[in-house]
Amino acid sequence: MRQLVSWGIVSLVLGAAAGATAADAPQMAPIKKFIDAFNKGDVAGAAATHSATGDLTIIDEVPPHLWNGPKAFQSWSADLDADAKKKGVTGPAVTLGAPTREESDGQQAYVVVPAVYSFEQNGKAMSEKAQMTFVLKKDASGWLIHAWTWTGRKPSPAPAQSKP
Repeated sequence: MRQLVSWGIVSLVLGAAAGATAADAPQMAPIKKFIDAFNKGDVAGAAATHSATGDLTIIDEVPPHLWNGPKAFQSWSADLDADAKKKGVTGPAVTLGAPTREESDGQQAYVVVPAVYSFEQNGKAMSEKAQMTFVLKKDASGWLIHAWTWTGRKPSPAPAQSKP
């Protein structure tokens, strides 16, 4: 009997974990689409993952550091581009890790994801480890990003790649 109860508990725990992963996938979809579009230089595709409402908020290390409102994404993108040109930054790419925290009530979500920003600055490979924190809301069209922050250390030279 104990063995049957133990297997039942294990099944419930594993089933709940699998269910949580499946339930979280829709919330990660706009985050992944945003980063994929960003990495391709597709500003319109990246913007489409964000809300176009007055509550859209972005906090980033690039001046002026805070963007709000329906055009916050477009303003942030223009400021990021201007800052990159000023600093000699080319080839930007963000890589996301697995979420470290996800909270959701089915209509709103809070997601924390480790990230690495890789780029070249004046021809030198650079890397910046950080985390991104997202707030998403679900509407009739699905999940959209309503806010995000970039929190990281200052960039440093990227580790040298070993050659085969």
